[in-house]
Amino acid sequence: MSGAPLRTYNVLRGLSKDNEVYLVAFATTEERQEGVAHLLEFCREVVTANPISLKESKSLGKALKSLLRGEPLELRLAFSDELAQKIQLLTDRVDFDIVQIEHGRMGLYLEALPEPLRKRTVWVLHDIDFDKFKRIARIERGKSTKMRAWIHAVMMRMWQPKFAALFGRCVTMSEADRQRLLAVNGALRVGVSPNGVDTNQNYRLPDDGDAGELLFIGNMSYQPNVDAVAYFCGEVLPLIRAKFSMAKLRIVGINPAESVKKLEGNGIFVTGAVPDVLPYYRKSKVCVAPLRAGSGTRLKILEAMALGRPVVSTSIGCEGLDVVNGEHILIADDPELFASHVLRLLTDKELRTTMATKAREFVVSTYDWNVIVNKLKEDFAETTRNGALAPL
Repeated sequence: MSGAPLRTYNVLRGLSKDNEVYLVAFATTEERQEGVAHLLEFCREVVTANPISLKESKSLGKALKSLLRGEPLELRLAFSDELAQKIQLLTDRVDFDIVQIEHGRMGLYLEALPEPLRKRTVWVLHDIDFDKFKRIARIERGKSTKMRAWIHAVMMRMWQPKFAALFGRCVTMSEADRQRLLAVNGALRVGVSPNGVDTNQNYRLPDDGDAGELLFIGNMSYQPNVDAVAYFCGEVLPLIRAKFSMAKLRIVGINPAESVKKLEGNGIFVTGAVPDVLPYYRKSKVCVAPLRAGSGTRLKILEAMALGRPVVSTSIGCEGLDVVNGEHILIADDPELFASHVLRLLTDKELRTTMATKAREFVVSTYDWNVIVNKLKEDFAETTRNGALAPL
């Protein structure tokens, strides 16, 4: 499971301990068969809609509506009338205290809610989309994909901060993302709820990984992750191997792009989806996060720290996490320094142990899901007590 679904799942589960939680989401037939029964263990009700069809995504009517409203075209084309209708039916029969909408791309479903409920909504922005797509545009190699990302970034910057004012409040994953949003619309009510990790489940692993084993985990169809492993394999790994010939990289994650699959070989392993990531962490000595695009915060870094694996990251890779370079993590934005940090950790057991210990202590105190969900519960309790959203 990639980062955003992991966050949604853990927040749902945590909030359900003291609240009645309903979930409305897209789901394929297979996903409904596999997942809904489990979700009903802690959700009062789960309502699903089919993912949008290819025909629906090419609707001329939706495109015209988007242009007239000044919306990013890709959001309206991905809008599901079925999901909107199911939201309307649910909110007609249930008087909700709060509605939480996950992701920037789902924001348009605000219009499916009755007017009185809209000011009791929370828009959770896993990324600041206009910033994310601006960065993606920089790393895209194809002219058409680069232009598409750039246009989407421009449209999102004009639309998202304005549309966000229709919600009761917004929530970002980091203070850095909060400031990006406020820089465009300073009147917004924006809070911060960072990503987290289950530190009870992710107990610290012993330092018994294979010599030279490096690990990258992520959704391998997501362009910033695709770029990250291409950059690492092309510019960083050769520098590491020049001094540590046994170094190898394992790329673990769902839906690897064709360009990622082509990296396989010569000590680079591409696994695709795996039933459990724990064995791969156990084999590893060092986790790497060489991202050059994206926004939000990286659950893969928190997970590695919770499991006792030291991390080397770019500044963008660990952006939004309150980590201290040299204490919880090693940070480098050029290939030479990145390779040097990895080599230090591979060859210095004391450094690995010290950094892993401090990083885990930091994650337990700051980023455990219980800490994060309890803060959300306080905000929601204040909201329902006052009948309006609490000041941030």
